[in-house]
Amino acid sequence: METKNSHGFGLIKFRGKELDNGYTSKMPVVQFVLVSLLFPMWGAAASLNDILITQFKSIFQLSNLASAYVQSAFSLGYFLMAIPASWLIKKTSYKLTIIIGLLLYLIGCVLFFPASAAATYGFFLAALFVLAAGLTVIETAADTDSALLGPEKQRTLRLNISQTFLPFGSIAGILLGKYLIFSGGENLDSQLSKLSGNARVRFGEAALQKTLQPYKYIIMVIAVMIILFLITQFPSGKPKAKANETKPEENLGQTIIALLKNHNFTYGMFTLFMYVGLQVSIWSFTIRLALNLDHSINERTSSNYVIVSYIAFFVGRIVADYLMRKIPHLKVLLWYSILGFIAIGYMMIDRSFNGVYVAILVSGLMGPGYATIYTETLGFINDAHQTETAGAMLVMMVVGGGVWPAIQGWFADITGSMTISFAVHFLTFGAMIVYAYHYIKHPFDGLAKETKATK
Repeated sequence: METKNSHGFGLIKFRGKELDNGYTSKMPVVQFVLVSLLFPMWGAAASLNDILITQFKSIFQLSNLASAYVQSAFSLGYFLMAIPASWLIKKTSYKLTIIIGLLLYLIGCVLFFPASAAATYGFFLAALFVLAAGLTVIETAADTDSALLGPEKQRTLRLNISQTFLPFGSIAGILLGKYLIFSGGENLDSQLSKLSGNARVRFGEAALQKTLQPYKYIIMVIAVMIILFLITQFPSGKPKAKANETKPEENLGQTIIALLKNHNFTYGMFTLFMYVGLQVSIWSFTIRLALNLDHSINERTSSNYVIVSYIAFFVGRIVADYLMRKIPHLKVLLWYSILGFIAIGYMMIDRSFNGVYVAILVSGLMGPGYATIYTETLGFINDAHQTETAGAMLVMMVVGGGVWPAIQGWFADITGSMTISFAVHFLTFGAMIVYAYHYIKHPFDGLAKETKATK
């Protein structure tokens, strides 16, 4: 059954039809574009973390492991806030949840200003946690809402298209960091080694002040996005109760327990945890890898390799989107992951500066990972009323982005080689290979129907 829907206030109307399962009969273009524009916003924040790791490591004289706490604080926000975000969606709407997330994102950005004045690493980590909490609320809503804005059979393609917007934010973030945070001349470690006492302290404080500049621009963008969402109507995305439905609605705790008992779903959660760990680790340490392999370059120059990595990621996703129109999604994921596994193997054999170019290639091969694993895993859910909580539990797996950089940083510290530390991604790519291969050979009922439809 289809129903007309004009959910909530807005000058820009939603005039489509919502289906009983929460999807819409066709994709509402304006609403889909607005949701997709949220993706570069967390892309920019995440790429700035790669800049902050390099900046903080030198200023606060941190180990590789300690510098990775930037990603840990960021990912902890995701882990702790995803379930509350799903509760908020269930009690209100996707639209209101996104607006609340944007407000938290704005507060996190503002906290960078007192953190810079205090000049303590812990204060910056606290600001990053609040910022990430806002992004968690946004992403929990946006990932699922993107999948719901159109017919169900095209949900994976839609989220892949939305994810295609993400590299634009990542590139914008790294460019802001490159020109507003990093300076020219010698690299930061070399400059600091020539200073001592008060001169070193003053230099460090000036460098920390530079970290504020990108967030001033982000605050302005957040304000514009809040206004756009306030004036736009969205479909509810909520499944309709059936007339003959007598089963009482599960509370949040019951829903979580039911989802954890769904072995296919928990397997997908684990795979997403491994994928996010791969993505964040690769981008976190590409700058450090370039600096370690070529001591003549500075942070501003080495950040160019991360920019190219984001471009490679974008191209890899575009190619994957094209292939997924002709080939089952899981087969595309499988072959991308196999090539990524081989690329890491080459990096271990050839430990020259070529490793930086391999890291760029790996970025391209990560293209279809998140969206494919996320939406295919949502396909394991039989009860549409569990969708919000299921989406939140998948977003929680972004915590992999805090665990794996710490593991890689620790491995780099004990081996003394940033190149060798990339060997941990035999495990992350391996997990993706096993996931894709398993469900190609033993398809879940819902996914099997989609695979046949694709063929």
